[in-house]
Amino acid sequence: MNLSFKNRVALHYMIATAVIMAVAFTVVFFVVKGVVYQNIDSDLSFEAEKHTEEIKIVGDSIKIKNKKEWEEREHREVQVNPVFIQILDSNGSFMDKSPNLKENELAYNSEANFGGSYNETLNSKPIRQIQLPIEQDGKIKGFIVAAMPLESSLMVLLNLRNILFFVYLVLLASLYFISKYIAGRSIIPVQIVTETTNRITKNNLNERVALPQNKDELFDLSSGINALLQRIENAIERERQFTSDASHELRTPLATLKGTLEVLIRKPREQSEYEDKIKFSLTEIDRMTATIEQLLLLARLDTNSKQKNKASISLTTIIDEILSRHKNQITKKKLSIDFKNETVNDTSVPQYFSNLILENIIGNAIKYAKDATKIHISITQLDSETICKVQDEGIGIKNEDLDNLFNHFFRSDALNHKTISGNGLGLSIAKKAADAIDANIEVESTLNVGTTFTVYF
Repeated sequence: MNLSFKNRVALHYMIATAVIMAVAFTVVFFVVKGVVYQNIDSDLSFEAEKHTEEIKIVGDSIKIKNKKEWEEREHREVQVNPVFIQILDSNGSFMDKSPNLKENELAYNSEANFGGSYNETLNSKPIRQIQLPIEQDGKIKGFIVAAMPLESSLMVLLNLRNILFFVYLVLLASLYFISKYIAGRSIIPVQIVTETTNRITKNNLNERVALPQNKDELFDLSSGINALLQRIENAIERERQFTSDASHELRTPLATLKGTLEVLIRKPREQSEYEDKIKFSLTEIDRMTATIEQLLLLARLDTNSKQKNKASISLTTIIDEILSRHKNQITKKKLSIDFKNETVNDTSVPQYFSNLILENIIGNAIKYAKDATKIHISITQLDSETICKVQDEGIGIKNEDLDNLFNHFFRSDALNHKTISGNGLGLSIAKKAADAIDANIEVESTLNVGTTFTVYF
């Protein structure tokens, strides 16, 4: 059965409620039936006990006293539910009966010799009767059987059953439409989610699903979809950023390579000139390779989970390794390193990301420091934070450029420092690496005096 979600919810709700209603109505019917039979049995017991006093035992014979008065009372009064009395001997044979039985007789039940109510028929009509023993001197002389018509009670029970069945069907029909309406109202947020997601395309990823007011399962569903959309949007944005960055940064060296090679093939040249141009081309290729590697690294940092690459290492060890890698450049520029570790215990930091951060910051300090100056590096501890400060005595950064310092390809006053190589990606990498381990980077700089980077691990 191919039903919509709304109709399935309504159907399941109706089935569950139908079962509960059926059980409840069945219980009501049988409780009422039990009460009706209990009242009849109570009346029969009372009548049987009362008429036991109106009988006389003569030898083996049992007769009803004042039978004429009973007959006259029946003529004077209209009895809605008459009581029938019949006397039997100890073997169940007929001995006497009330006048209202006329030519009819009540049936003997050998299994009810010591009391008990049961259903019978009298003149093809249902009756309820009780059979009690008549005792004298501890011996059973016979039985008194009392009966009452059951037709009106059965009619009441039949009407009750029909009414309950009719009400059951009406309630089921009403319940289906009500539950269908409620289900329709309940899935409105789902319909909104569907409509919103259908409108979202690759070029329209900024739209989000409206969150319901109640923080229930639908709220969690909407939040999950929004988070998924955000991740997709971030991934596509990274793809666009990578494509834009790569095309932006590679266009110039490729054009330079093309121009150089075109010049080389225009006419024969000296071997030294060929060698110079080839060396220049190789330098451009190396620069493009380094740029592509840094762009790929930025893309990996964008997708890297904060739970990955968290192997710890001593911060002192990282700084020593970085200084060792830049030893030739430090020697060439005649720089001196002032390295102070003011922590009591050796501090550990995430190896991969911390290395990326300090490699770029210390590398920039060496690159932009003036010749024969000093670079100050210190490690301190403040509460639970480890603070690493790198200070150079270099060219400095304009104050208005500090806010853009971590943007892709941004280089402060690049035209005035053409001799200093770089592509403006190093600090972007450092910032993303810091975000990955919840570290913070602060920058202070004075033009032509120097720059201080402070990293809070």
